[in-house]
Amino acid sequence: MNNIIFQSVHFKASKQLEDFAKEKVSKLFDQDSSIIRADVTLFEGGAGNPKNQFCEIQLSVAGENHFVKKNSENYEKSISNAVEALQKILHRKKTK
Repeated sequence: MNNIIFQSVHFKASKQLEDFAKEKVSKLFDQDSSIIRADVTLFEGGAGNPKNQFCEIQLSVAGENHFVKKNSENYEKSISNAVEALQKILHRKKTK
């Protein structure tokens, strides 16, 4: 069972958005069995920035934590970018 904590700050995320985030993040658990937990936080930045939809993901991995923060014009793209960055981190860790 993947332990994914999902949180949206100052807005109510739709069920589809939450499911999308959990589906993407669950791929990280498939890639590395030492992941204990993933904390996913979505929030909106300043109104002056067109790319103000932020996604933060903190992975608790046995012995260490990984943190990524990505932003874009929509939450889905921010989530995808954050997961891709974490996949690269996990891949680098594995090849060491």
